[in-house]
Amino acid sequence: MTIPQLIAEKSCGKGFSIEVLPPLKGRGIGQLFDSVDSLIDFDPLYINITTHRSELVYRSTADGLYQRVSERSRPGTVAVAAAIQHRYNIPAVPHLICSGYTKLETEYALIDLNFLGITNVLLLRGDKAKHESRFIPNEGGHAHASELQGQVNDFNRGLFLDGTPMDMLDDQRKRFSYGVAGYPEKHDEAPNMDFDLQWLRHKVDNGAEYVVTQMFFDNQRYFDFVERCRKAGINVPIIPGLKPILSKGQMTILPKVFHVDLPADLVNAVSACKDDKAVKQVGVEWLANQMKELYANNVPSVHIYSLNAVQSVRRALEIVKG
Repeated sequence: MTIPQLIAEKSCGKGFSIEVLPPLKGRGIGQLFDSVDSLIDFDPLYINITTHRSELVYRSTADGLYQRVSERSRPGTVAVAAAIQHRYNIPAVPHLICSGYTKLETEYALIDLNFLGITNVLLLRGDKAKHESRFIPNEGGHAHASELQGQVNDFNRGLFLDGTPMDMLDDQRKRFSYGVAGYPEKHDEAPNMDFDLQWLRHKVDNGAEYVVTQMFFDNQRYFDFVERCRKAGINVPIIPGLKPILSKGQMTILPKVFHVDLPADLVNAVSACKDDKAVKQVGVEWLANQMKELYANNVPSVHIYSLNAVQSVRRALEIVKG
């Protein structure tokens, strides 16, 4: 079942999904399962699994110099997706990204996912490397999510990267359903919102079946974004992305990293907190109120960026779900 089908058939008007990170290299999957276990009773529609690029790491050598090595800090997105889908009998949605990956590595991931019966994915460009001033694709990689989308479309048509047809029969090859990202407050690299929407429309016209938004903290930004999308001819489901505030430090980190505005009421409430325990309670209440308003305006499902915030998410769901 595709994500739009899940939302239409099983959300009951108050659907939600969550997002998890693969464990750091060398760590077990137990902590990730604990996080999912704490939310599974609320019946999430699906679970997203993030993908992370390799980052450059410098190690000192015996002669006092530094040697540059590349380490993938969070491997295992495909394996984690399979483990979650098998353990919880719930659709897993792994991220496929351009950042840090070659087209061939993406092809291998698609083949593995096909073998595992995982047919829902989220296609993203991904972030630039920490040492880069702008996004630079790996040699042999995609520069844009729309290019990654083209590769998935070719795979769906039964073609490998080199254009040769696959040997597997059509009934053995799974078709991937995928979503893409949308930005209610504009992608930070787009010159304006109209340009941003042109590219989003291009992705939808070429097969994207739904849009998941960047996090936002003012629901009006989402409502305005949806209205602009509809006027631009983008008619697929647009799933709002939400995140609970956890600390005072996020008041500066989130706007800087994710290029989002924080409403004055939220900033004032956080500023009045004596410690981060109080901030978390503000974050829980803000998230719950966002969800209530969205549901009241006929938004059937929300996506919660639950990374490192599982307990806050659980408390917000308790408020919303009663």
